Amino acid sequence: MLVLLPPSEGKAASGRGAPLKPESLSLPGLAGARAAVLDELVELCAADEEKAREVLELSEGLRGEIAKNVELRTAGTRPAGEIYTGVLYDALGLATLEPDARRRARQSLLVFSGLWGAVRMGDRIPSYRCAMGVKLPGLGALGAYWRGQMAAVLSEAAGNGLVLDLRSSAYAAAWKPQGEVAGRTATVRVLHSQLVDGAEKRSVVSHFNKATKGRLVRDLLTAGAKPKGPGELVEALRDLGYAVEAQEPARAGRPWALDVVVSQIH
Repeated sequence: MLVLLPPSEGKAASGRGAPLKPESLSLPGLAGARAAVLDELVELCAADEEKAREVLELSEGLRGEIAKNVELRTAGTRPAGEIYTGVLYDALGLATLEPDARRRARQSLLVFSGLWGAVRMGDRIPSYRCAMGVKLPGLGALGAYWRGQMAAVLSEAAGNGLVLDLRSSAYAAAWKPQGEVAGRTATVRVLHSQLVDGAEKRSVVSHFNKATKGRLVRDLLTAGAKPKGPGELVEALRDLGYAVEAQEPARAGRPWALDVVVSQIH
């Protein structure tokens, strides 16, 4: 199973470990593309702070993120699983997983990134600021840039198993499973169900959507679930107590769409 996650906008501080070693990152087929984005991002932030703030769409209060980007090659690093924070990652709680579940997380979780393309939880990276929606002056829109780099690399990473896609739309644009891979891909939407004037009303709630996805991944890792395809994933989630409604694709080469329906927000 390969689980695709968005990064967090906010990130933990860089660690005290050795500086970035690009050759040590997973998915070595992305090395050249990563180097190109890193070079342009560092150059942009070092040369013109105001332009960098505009390109990265940072508020005045986040001006310090630009200096962080300037030091990307020399800053200390931490595992990506420690760098990414926020609602989804808090709910996932990697640090509190049992050893076997943590091992499964390192093998199956893949975090998409405007700077790195995609990294695994054990990859050591510095803290950075560069969203997938950024349009760099030289490389252009990062979503489109990575889409051209990802196809072969991610199809290989997907192997022959299930792909569970929990990314937000901006990061989903960087790689869209095609053909046979798409047929064993499942996307997930979290819906909040409540009674309004005696009738059920369903809505998508951003914060709760992220938290539920984090808990869902944690539960799958803890249970050691090994669904081979979307149908088996639906059964695994139901066994774990989730209310899941599945929509099979109308034709081959399309992903399954799963709705996880919840009644309480927490």
